[in-house]
Amino acid sequence: MFLEKKVKTTILKPVFIPSVVLLSLLVFYAAGMPEHAANVFSSIKDGIAEKFGWFYMLSVAVIVAFALFLVLSSYGRFRLGPDQSTPAYSNTSWFAMLFSAGMGIGLMFFGVAEPVTHFLSPPVGEGGGVENMQNAMNIVFLHWGLHAWGIYAIVGLVLAYFSFRHGLPLSIRSALYPLIGDRIYGGIGHTVDTVAVLGTILGVATSLGFGVLQINSGLNYLFDVPIGIGVQVVLIAITTALATISVVMGLDGGIKRLSELNIYLAVALMAFIFLLGPTFHILSSLVQNIGSYLSEIVFMTFNLYAYDKTTWMGGW
Repeated sequence: MFLEKKVKTTILKPVFIPSVVLLSLLVFYAAGMPEHAANVFSSIKDGIAEKFGWFYMLSVAVIVAFALFLVLSSYGRFRLGPDQSTPAYSNTSWFAMLFSAGMGIGLMFFGVAEPVTHFLSPPVGEGGGVENMQNAMNIVFLHWGLHAWGIYAIVGLVLAYFSFRHGLPLSIRSALYPLIGDRIYGGIGHTVDTVAVLGTILGVATSLGFGVLQINSGLNYLFDVPIGIGVQVVLIAITTALATISVVMGLDGGIKRLSELNIYLAVALMAFIFLLGPTFHILSSLVQNIGSYLSEIVFMTFNLYAYDKTTWMGGW
């Protein structure tokens, strides 16, 4: 005689179903009418950049300032879990997972592409020249430095604090608990999480797309693998399958090991370029770029090119 058991699922249908439906509609729309979709999405993006660019930049500045305050104040020693809790992983493992998740394949692609792009097509004026070299590196440091990590840190802190300290769901809705209380379990919370899911998936899709283009180009250069949609679809399927397996295996079995391997490979690549490349020029450039970044960071944080006729802010 078999006992019937109810299988509990962690899928929250009021979030899962709307997310799947909206994403499916977006995919079908973009695949069926690519040119029209590109124009619509571009118009929306340009409108947001023009009308709300100031709010976006100001918000990031506030987030970075708040993150620095937490780091430098006594709040930086506050435990995210119970008072007697200890770290589950070593600092090296945490760094590997945070760096791989925060930067990931985006840094591999834009680490070279971004400074070259800013050098050839600067926000204002003509491309090329020594001055644009420094400006390009300043922009790269801005995009991948304190501001990016400040945003990651605050979002991570909010999720961890309310989840591990107060036992709330590990989702964005929990950040609203001090404002709306138990209503986070209703329609407002479902809507917030749905928007978060859409934003996360679309962001990951963008990074995956850039990464697949880079992998395809590398395979073409090394093994004459053709560059085309078919190959790229296969690469996306393989990458997605590996990522899914990693997540299913959990932090210890998948994500942690992949992240540590990623760091080892990144350090090996960096050491290879450093030792066999123009070593002293790299050191000189690094020191100068750090100094230039720190000296310009406040201006760049609030710079919206308000007095320059440029579409760079929205385009980039």
